[in-house]
Amino acid sequence: MSARADDARAPGPPGPATTAAEMAALVTILNESAERLAATHASLHAEVQRLRDELSEANRQVQRSKHLAMLGEMAAGIAHEVRNPLGSIGLYARMLCADLADRPAARGTAEKIAGAVGRLEGVVSQVLAFSRELRVRHEVVPAGELFDAALEACRDQAEPWPTLGVSAPGPRDGVPVRCDPALMHRALVNLIGNALAAVRGECGTPSPEPPTLHLHAARVRVLGPDGRSEAMVRLRVRDSGPGMSPEVARRVFQPFFTTRAQGTGLGLAIVHRIVDAHGGRVAVTGRASGLAEPGPSGAAIDVLLPDHVSSDAEDPAAAGRPTARH
Repeated sequence: MSARADDARAPGPPGPATTAAEMAALVTILNESAERLAATHASLHAEVQRLRDELSEANRQVQRSKHLAMLGEMAAGIAHEVRNPLGSIGLYARMLCADLADRPAARGTAEKIAGAVGRLEGVVSQVLAFSRELRVRHEVVPAGELFDAALEACRDQAEPWPTLGVSAPGPRDGVPVRCDPALMHRALVNLIGNALAAVRGECGTPSPEPPTLHLHAARVRVLGPDGRSEAMVRLRVRDSGPGMSPEVARRVFQPFFTTRAQGTGLGLAIVHRIVDAHGGRVAVTGRASGLAEPGPSGAAIDVLLPDHVSSDAEDPAAAGRPTARH
Protein backbone atom coordinates (compact mmCIF):
# COMPACT_ATOMS: atom_id res chain seq x y z
CA MET A 1 0.00 0.00 0.00
CA SER A 2 2.77 2.38 0.95
CA ALA A 3 4.78 1.67 -2.20
CA ARG A 4 1.73 2.17 -4.40
CA ALA A 5 0.92 5.47 -2.68
CA ASP A 6 4.44 6.70 -3.21
CA ASP A 7 4.24 5.70 -6.86
CA ALA A 8 0.98 7.64 -7.22
CA ARG A 9 2.55 10.75 -5.81
CA ALA A 10 5.61 10.58 -8.00
CA PRO A 11 5.76 13.31 -10.67
CA GLY A 12 5.01 12.35 -14.24
CA PRO A 13 7.11 13.10 -17.25
CA PRO A 14 7.56 16.81 -18.12
CA GLY A 15 5.08 18.43 -20.61
CA PRO A 16 6.09 19.74 -24.00
CA ALA A 17 8.19 22.93 -23.91
CA THR A 18 6.60 26.27 -25.06
CA THR A 19 7.59 26.94 -28.64
CA ALA A 20 9.07 30.20 -29.92
CA ALA A 21 5.93 30.83 -32.02
CA GLU A 22 3.70 30.51 -28.97
CA MET A 23 5.90 32.88 -27.00
CA ALA A 24 5.77 35.39 -29.85
CA ALA A 25 1.97 35.16 -29.99
CA LEU A 26 1.77 35.67 -26.22
CA VAL A 27 4.03 38.73 -26.42
CA THR A 28 1.88 40.12 -29.26
CA ILE A 29 -1.29 39.66 -27.18
CA LEU A 30 0.33 41.37 -24.19
CA ASN A 31 1.52 44.28 -26.35
CA GLU A 32 -1.93 44.74 -27.88
CA SER A 33 -3.52 44.68 -24.44
CA ALA A 34 -1.02 47.26 -23.21
CA GLU A 35 -1.75 49.52 -26.21
CA ARG A 36 -5.50 49.27 -25.61
CA LEU A 37 -5.02 50.09 -21.93
CA ALA A 38 -2.84 53.07 -22.85
CA ALA A 39 -5.43 54.33 -25.36
CA THR A 40 -8.21 53.91 -22.80
CA HIS A 41 -6.16 55.75 -20.20
CA ALA A 42 -5.48 58.63 -22.62
CA SER A 43 -9.17 58.81 -23.55
CA LEU A 44 -10.25 58.85 -19.89
CA HIS A 45 -7.63 61.49 -19.09
CA ALA A 46 -8.88 63.69 -21.94
CA GLU A 47 -12.50 63.24 -20.80
CA VAL A 48 -11.61 64.11 -17.20
CA GLN A 49 -9.77 67.22 -18.42
CA ARG A 50 -12.77 68.24 -20.54
CA LEU A 51 -15.12 67.85 -17.59
CA ARG A 52 -12.75 69.85 -15.39
CA ASP A 53 -12.64 72.62 -17.99
CA GLU A 54 -16.46 72.71 -18.24
CA LEU A 55 -16.81 72.77 -14.46
CA SER A 56 -14.22 75.53 -14.19
CA GLU A 57 -16.06 77.56 -16.85
CA ALA A 58 -19.38 77.08 -15.06
CA ASN A 59 -17.83 78.30 -11.79
CA ARG A 60 -16.28 81.30 -13.59
CA GLN A 61 -19.70 82.23 -14.91
CA VAL A 62 -21.18 82.04 -11.41
CA GLN A 63 -18.49 84.41 -10.13
CA ARG A 64 -19.01 86.71 -13.11
CA SER A 65 -22.75 86.82 -12.40
CA LYS A 66 -22.12 87.87 -8.79
CA HIS A 67 -19.68 90.53 -9.96
CA LEU A 68 -22.15 91.92 -12.49
CA ALA A 69 -24.89 92.02 -9.85
CA MET A 70 -22.68 94.13 -7.55
CA LEU A 71 -21.72 96.43 -10.41
CA GLY A 72 -25.39 96.79 -11.30
CA GLU A 73 -26.27 98.03 -7.82
CA MET A 74 -23.46 100.58 -7.90
CA ALA A 75 -24.30 101.70 -11.45
CA ALA A 76 -27.97 102.18 -10.54
CA GLY A 77 -27.07 104.59 -7.75
CA ILE A 78 -24.76 106.62 -9.99
CA ALA A 79 -27.26 106.70 -12.86
CA HIS A 80 -30.07 107.98 -10.67
CA GLU A 81 -27.82 110.74 -9.28
CA VAL A 82 -26.79 111.79 -12.79
CA ARG A 83 -30.19 111.56 -14.45
CA ASN A 84 -31.93 114.53 -12.77
CA PRO A 85 -29.23 117.18 -13.37
CA LEU A 86 -28.69 115.82 -16.87
CA GLY A 87 -32.38 116.26 -17.59
CA SER A 88 -32.17 119.88 -16.41
CA ILE A 89 -29.17 120.56 -18.64
CA GLY A 90 -31.02 119.11 -21.62
CA LEU A 91 -34.09 121.23 -20.88
CA TYR A 92 -32.05 124.44 -20.64
CA ALA A 93 -30.15 123.57 -23.82
CA ARG A 94 -33.42 123.15 -25.73
CA MET A 95 -34.69 126.44 -24.33
CA LEU A 96 -31.49 128.13 -25.51
CA CYS A 97 -31.99 126.67 -28.98
CA ALA A 98 -35.44 128.23 -29.10
CA ASP A 99 -34.25 131.59 -27.76
CA LEU A 100 -31.32 131.76 -30.19
CA ALA A 101 -33.35 131.17 -33.34
CA ASP A 102 -32.11 134.50 -34.78
CA ARG A 103 -28.43 133.84 -33.91
CA PRO A 104 -27.28 130.84 -35.97
CA ALA A 105 -23.75 130.63 -34.53
CA ALA A 106 -24.86 130.65 -30.89
CA ARG A 107 -27.79 128.34 -31.72
CA GLY A 108 -25.36 125.85 -33.26
CA THR A 109 -23.40 125.71 -29.99
CA ALA A 110 -26.58 125.15 -27.99
CA GLU A 111 -27.63 122.38 -30.38
CA LYS A 112 -24.29 120.66 -29.84
CA ILE A 113 -24.88 120.80 -26.08
CA ALA A 114 -28.36 119.35 -26.54
CA GLY A 115 -26.99 116.58 -28.77
CA ALA A 116 -24.30 115.65 -26.23
CA VAL A 117 -26.91 115.56 -23.47
CA GLY A 118 -29.07 113.29 -25.60
CA ARG A 119 -26.19 110.86 -26.02
CA LEU A 120 -25.49 110.91 -22.29
CA GLU A 121 -29.16 110.27 -21.56
CA GLY A 122 -28.91 107.23 -23.82
CA VAL A 123 -25.95 105.96 -21.78
CA VAL A 124 -27.84 106.54 -18.52
CA SER A 125 -30.84 104.63 -19.89
CA GLN A 126 -28.56 101.73 -20.83
CA VAL A 127 -27.01 101.77 -17.36
CA LEU A 128 -30.44 101.68 -15.74
CA ALA A 129 -31.52 98.85 -18.05
CA PHE A 130 -28.41 96.93 -17.01
CA SER A 131 -28.85 97.59 -13.31
CA ARG A 132 -32.58 97.27 -12.71
CA GLU A 133 -34.09 94.19 -11.11
CA LEU A 134 -35.47 91.79 -13.71
CA ARG A 135 -38.74 89.98 -13.07
CA VAL A 136 -39.12 87.02 -15.37
CA ARG A 137 -42.60 86.03 -16.57
CA HIS A 138 -42.20 82.64 -18.18
CA GLU A 139 -43.97 81.50 -21.31
CA VAL A 140 -43.22 78.69 -23.75
CA VAL A 141 -42.25 80.18 -27.13
CA PRO A 142 -40.79 78.46 -30.23
CA ALA A 143 -37.16 79.44 -30.74
CA GLY A 144 -37.92 80.30 -34.37
CA GLU A 145 -40.41 82.96 -33.32
CA LEU A 146 -37.85 84.51 -30.96
CA PHE A 147 -35.25 84.63 -33.72
CA ASP A 148 -37.69 85.98 -36.32
CA ALA A 149 -38.87 88.81 -34.04
CA ALA A 150 -35.29 89.77 -33.15
CA LEU A 151 -34.26 89.80 -36.81
CA GLU A 152 -37.21 92.01 -37.69
CA ALA A 153 -36.21 94.46 -34.94
CA CYS A 154 -32.67 94.59 -36.37
CA ARG A 155 -33.79 94.99 -39.99
CA ASP A 156 -32.72 98.64 -40.19
CA GLN A 157 -29.16 97.62 -39.21
CA ALA A 158 -29.03 94.97 -41.96
CA GLU A 159 -30.60 97.00 -44.80
CA PRO A 160 -27.33 98.50 -46.11
CA TRP A 161 -26.11 94.92 -46.69
CA PRO A 162 -28.56 93.34 -49.14
CA THR A 163 -26.25 90.31 -49.51
CA LEU A 164 -26.55 89.41 -45.81
CA GLY A 165 -27.40 85.73 -45.55
CA VAL A 166 -29.41 84.52 -42.54
CA SER A 167 -30.01 80.91 -41.65
CA ALA A 168 -32.50 80.31 -38.85
CA PRO A 169 -35.18 77.81 -37.86
CA GLY A 170 -38.70 78.84 -38.80
CA PRO A 171 -41.50 79.08 -36.22
CA ARG A 172 -42.64 75.53 -37.00
CA ASP A 173 -39.16 74.09 -36.58
CA GLY A 174 -38.13 76.01 -33.48
CA VAL A 175 -37.27 74.29 -30.22
CA PRO A 176 -39.73 75.31 -27.48
CA VAL A 177 -38.11 77.74 -25.05
CA ARG A 178 -39.49 78.59 -21.59
CA CYS A 179 -38.56 82.23 -21.05
CA ASP A 180 -39.81 85.77 -20.69
CA PRO A 181 -40.43 86.66 -24.37
CA ALA A 182 -39.86 90.40 -23.90
CA LEU A 183 -36.58 89.97 -22.03
CA MET A 184 -35.30 87.26 -24.35
CA HIS A 185 -36.25 89.45 -27.32
CA ARG A 186 -34.04 92.20 -25.96
CA ALA A 187 -31.18 89.76 -25.37
CA LEU A 188 -31.37 88.37 -28.91
CA VAL A 189 -31.65 91.86 -30.42
CA ASN A 190 -28.44 92.83 -28.61
CA LEU A 191 -26.68 89.65 -29.78
CA ILE A 192 -27.79 90.05 -33.40
CA GLY A 193 -26.89 93.75 -33.32
CA ASN A 194 -23.37 92.87 -32.17
CA ALA A 195 -23.12 90.18 -34.85
CA LEU A 196 -24.15 92.68 -37.54
CA ALA A 197 -21.53 95.12 -36.26
CA ALA A 198 -18.93 92.35 -36.54
CA VAL A 199 -19.75 91.51 -40.16
CA ARG A 200 -19.63 95.24 -40.98
CA GLY A 201 -16.10 95.41 -39.59
CA GLU A 202 -16.99 97.72 -36.69
CA CYS A 203 -15.35 95.39 -34.16
CA GLY A 204 -12.04 94.92 -35.96
CA THR A 205 -10.75 93.81 -39.33
CA PRO A 206 -13.60 92.97 -41.73
CA SER A 207 -13.88 89.30 -42.64
CA PRO A 208 -13.27 88.32 -46.29
CA GLU A 209 -16.24 85.92 -46.06
CA PRO A 210 -19.71 86.98 -47.27
CA PRO A 211 -21.72 88.66 -44.49
CA THR A 212 -23.67 85.85 -42.87
CA LEU A 213 -25.58 85.12 -39.67
CA HIS A 214 -26.43 81.66 -38.43
CA LEU A 215 -29.13 81.31 -35.75
CA HIS A 216 -29.60 77.88 -34.25
CA ALA A 217 -31.55 76.30 -31.39
CA ALA A 218 -31.08 72.85 -29.87
CA ARG A 219 -31.65 70.86 -26.71
CA VAL A 220 -28.31 69.97 -25.13
CA ARG A 221 -26.77 68.72 -21.89
CA VAL A 222 -24.08 70.68 -20.06
CA LEU A 223 -22.28 70.51 -16.73
CA GLY A 224 -23.57 72.75 -13.98
CA PRO A 225 -21.43 74.40 -11.25
CA ASP A 226 -22.09 71.37 -9.03
CA GLY A 227 -20.65 69.03 -11.65
CA ARG A 228 -24.02 67.50 -12.55
CA SER A 229 -25.34 67.24 -16.09
CA GLU A 230 -28.23 69.62 -16.83
CA ALA A 231 -30.76 69.61 -19.67
CA MET A 232 -30.75 73.02 -21.35
CA VAL A 233 -31.89 74.80 -24.48
CA ARG A 234 -29.12 76.51 -26.43
CA LEU A 235 -29.80 79.58 -28.58
CA ARG A 236 -26.74 80.28 -30.72
CA VAL A 237 -25.93 83.43 -32.71
CA ARG A 238 -22.95 83.07 -35.05
CA ASP A 239 -21.51 85.53 -37.55
CA SER A 240 -18.95 85.58 -40.34
CA GLY A 241 -16.95 88.42 -38.80
CA PRO A 242 -13.28 88.30 -37.75
CA GLY A 243 -14.03 86.48 -34.48
CA MET A 244 -12.78 87.36 -31.01
CA SER A 245 -9.35 87.08 -29.47
CA PRO A 246 -9.12 85.21 -26.13
CA GLU A 247 -8.64 88.56 -24.34
CA VAL A 248 -11.78 90.07 -25.90
CA ALA A 249 -13.76 86.88 -25.20
CA ARG A 250 -12.69 87.06 -21.56
CA ARG A 251 -13.83 90.67 -21.14
CA VAL A 252 -16.75 90.92 -23.54
CA PHE A 253 -19.45 90.72 -20.82
CA GLN A 254 -17.85 93.37 -18.63
CA PRO A 255 -19.88 96.61 -18.45
CA PHE A 256 -18.52 99.45 -20.61
CA PHE A 257 -16.05 97.19 -22.44
CA THR A 258 -16.38 97.48 -26.21
CA THR A 259 -14.27 97.07 -29.33
CA ARG A 260 -16.54 99.39 -31.34
CA ALA A 261 -15.84 103.04 -31.95
CA GLN A 262 -19.49 103.81 -31.14
CA GLY A 263 -21.28 102.03 -28.33
CA THR A 264 -21.71 101.99 -24.58
CA GLY A 265 -20.28 98.53 -23.97
CA LEU A 266 -23.43 97.50 -22.11
CA GLY A 267 -25.20 95.40 -24.75
CA LEU A 268 -23.65 92.05 -23.83
CA ALA A 269 -23.62 92.90 -20.12
CA ILE A 270 -27.40 93.33 -20.37
CA VAL A 271 -27.62 89.99 -22.19
CA HIS A 272 -25.72 88.39 -19.31
CA ARG A 273 -28.09 89.89 -16.72
CA ILE A 274 -31.16 88.70 -18.64
CA VAL A 275 -29.80 85.17 -18.99
CA ASP A 276 -28.84 85.15 -15.29
CA ALA A 277 -32.39 86.13 -14.37
CA HIS A 278 -33.60 83.04 -16.26
CA GLY A 279 -31.22 80.78 -14.34
CA GLY A 280 -29.10 80.23 -17.44
CA ARG A 281 -25.65 81.19 -18.66
CA VAL A 282 -23.98 82.66 -21.71
CA ALA A 283 -20.76 81.59 -23.42
CA VAL A 284 -18.64 82.85 -26.31
CA THR A 285 -16.00 81.51 -28.69
CA GLY A 286 -13.43 83.53 -30.61
CA ARG A 287 -13.66 81.42 -33.74
CA ALA A 288 -16.27 78.80 -34.49
CA SER A 289 -14.03 76.23 -36.20
CA GLY A 290 -14.79 73.56 -33.62
CA LEU A 291 -18.57 73.84 -33.73
CA ALA A 292 -20.66 71.02 -35.13
CA GLU A 293 -23.40 72.94 -36.96
CA PRO A 294 -22.83 74.34 -40.45
CA GLY A 295 -22.52 78.08 -40.62
CA PRO A 296 -20.08 81.00 -40.73
CA SER A 297 -16.73 80.76 -38.99
CA GLY A 298 -16.65 83.98 -36.96
CA ALA A 299 -17.70 84.49 -33.34
CA ALA A 300 -20.47 82.48 -31.72
CA ILE A 301 -22.40 83.35 -28.58
CA ASP A 302 -24.53 80.72 -26.87
CA VAL A 303 -27.45 81.48 -24.58
CA LEU A 304 -28.09 78.41 -22.41
CA LEU A 305 -31.47 78.25 -20.65
CA PRO A 306 -32.84 75.52 -18.37
CA ASP A 307 -34.92 73.09 -20.42
CA HIS A 308 -38.14 72.97 -18.43
CA VAL A 309 -40.13 71.77 -21.42
CA SER A 310 -38.34 68.46 -21.91
CA SER A 311 -35.50 66.70 -20.13
CA ASP A 312 -34.27 65.01 -23.31
CA ALA A 313 -31.22 66.47 -25.07
CA GLU A 314 -29.99 66.12 -28.61
CA ASP A 315 -26.50 64.78 -29.29
CA PRO A 316 -24.77 65.90 -26.07
CA ALA A 317 -21.38 64.68 -27.23
CA ALA A 318 -21.37 66.81 -30.39
CA ALA A 319 -23.04 70.02 -29.35
CA GLY A 320 -23.97 70.10 -25.70
CA ARG A 321 -21.05 71.88 -24.12
CA PRO A 322 -20.62 75.57 -23.36
CA THR A 323 -18.15 76.92 -25.87
CA ALA A 324 -16.57 79.72 -23.90
CA ARG A 325 -12.79 79.87 -24.16
CA HIS A 326 -10.67 82.11 -21.96
